[in-house]
Order: sequence, then C-alpha cells, then structure tokens
Amino acid sequence: MAFSKKHKTKLISDYENWLNKSQAIFMLEYNKMTMKEIDALRAKVRDTGSEAHVVKNTLMQMAMNNAGYKDVTKAEGTLLVGFAYSDAPGLAKVFADASKNTEVFKLRGGYLEKELLSAQQVKALADLPPLPVMRATLLGVLQAPASKLVRTLAEPARSLAAVVKAYSDKGAPQAA
Repeated sequence: MAFSKKHKTKLISDYENWLNKSQAIFMLEYNKMTMKEIDALRAKVRDTGSEAHVVKNTLMQMAMNNAGYKDVTKAEGTLLVGFAYSDAPGLAKVFADASKNTEVFKLRGGYLEKELLSAQQVKALADLPPLPVMRATLLGVLQAPASKLVRTLAEPARSLAAVVKAYSDKGAPQAA
C-alpha cells in the first residue's frame, strides 16, 4: 500500500513523538503472527506502562535520525517496536519472553537513552529485578547504617536496664 507524502510526514511525526517520550525502545521482528498474538503481546506491554507499534522501517529510521539516535542501522523484516516510557527492564522482559518463541519472534536489539543495545544486552536488561524490588533493596542498603548506629547507641542503656531489672527481680537484701 502506497502512502501519500502527507501520511508519511504524519507517521514520522508520530514516531518522533514516541521516541522523544521514551527512555528505551526495543525491536522485535515477527513472522507469521496473528492479530490475536499481537493483541496479547500489546496487552503485556501496556501492563509495563509502555506501548508497542508495528512500524514502517524506512520511516522509523528517518524519525530515529531526526530524534538524534546514534548508529541507526537499516532495519529489515517486519518490526514491532516497543517504546518504554517508565520501566525499560519491564518492557525488555516482555520482549525477551516473546522472543523465546523463535518461530514467530526474533529480538533485534534496541536503544537505551539513545545508545544502541544488542539483543544480548536487551536480554541482560530483562534479567534485572523489577523496579519496586530494586527500590526496596536500595532502601535497605541506605537504612542499614542508620539502624546499626541506633542499636549501638541504645545498647549501653539497654544493658543498664537489664542489670537494674535483674537486681529488682532478685529482691532487696533482708535486714537483720
């Protein structure tokens, strides 16, 4: 199907808008895919706060060049591009899981903050824990020295209280 120049300009504008809003983009080549499978994949992508679109390769390349992406290579095949607006590892995990079905999908790589990523790097990003888990781990690391300091400062008073309690439980000496 041939697109008019006006329609191509609109598509490039849409692509540039998606590229500028996203932290990362990942590319998935697909083959022999039904609309039901695409919809199921898009639903998983939406759960991560991202979007996935089937793109025209040449127009996507033009938009990426306009948006300042480095090392833009010629895209081949039918591509489904995921745009990660908030959780790049979450979208990478969805695409990496989808690419396990090698008959239909092939992970082509992507970009993180406009830097080129190989398919292996995208899979490594997918192996990162989810954002809430990473935040909880960081919070635990930050809180550990403070709680240790509080325990150290409170220990002498706690020991003194234990001695006083033991003495009171023992009872006062009997007067003769």
